[in-house]
Amino acid sequence: MPDAPSADAPAVVFDRVSKTFANGRRALADVSLTVAPGEFVSLIGPSGCGKSTLLRIAAGLETADTGRVLRPERDIGFVFQDPTLMPWATVADNVALPLRFARTPERDIAPRVAEALARVGLAEVASAVPRELSGGMRMRTSIARALVTRPRVLLLDEPFAALDEIGRFALDLDLSRLAAREGWTVIFVTHSVYEAVFLASRVVVMAANPGRIVADEAIAFDRPRDEPLRDRADYTAACAAISARLRAAAGPPEAPVDRDVATG
Repeated sequence: MPDAPSADAPAVVFDRVSKTFANGRRALADVSLTVAPGEFVSLIGPSGCGKSTLLRIAAGLETADTGRVLRPERDIGFVFQDPTLMPWATVADNVALPLRFARTPERDIAPRVAEALARVGLAEVASAVPRELSGGMRMRTSIARALVTRPRVLLLDEPFAALDEIGRFALDLDLSRLAAREGWTVIFVTHSVYEAVFLASRVVVMAANPGRIVADEAIAFDRPRDEPLRDRADYTAACAAISARLRAAAGPPEAPVDRDVATG
């Protein structure tokens, strides 16, 4: 069971966390990371570097083999890459699911659901079912479901990866505004350097085999972010710097195969 931080403590702490799966793959090795209350931290790195595993450990969905995690016992919301909505249920019923699991009194559920839907701009579609929604609206529903418990810490695992660029930019903007306004602590996994820099107050770069942190860069732009930031030279420079860190984390490219030699 994780240690619960005190009121003046960091929101989430990973202290020398390691994880090896049953197949012998070392997903994480001696990872230490401290996230302060109200910080927005993006995790980025090559596939297989343990970003999602670290997030799942923070959520209590996986356990570390060694090390410890300090986080709230409750007050954590998790958003998966896929919206994972119940297709037969309305938007409101999907969002209400965590409250019903927690045996929240029925009289309290409707106002909490309405509040969460209003936060993500879906108040008008509460009675719709998922097939009637766009991809972006389904993901907003998933975010509302994470928000309905009023979490202090929000964990997001590549939530916008399946969206087109316009939809992704719009939700990045919405998330930036919500996180700044509500004072959430956010850990956000992404493969996109541009998304990581746009959203985060810190970008943490991970390397693979085994998964470990190789860079931790502060992003100094004011929050919440706005769309004109994407056109600024300092934003482009910050993205280039993180891209260089990411290339270094991925290691040198594989040498091309000489087909004449390979085929003998």
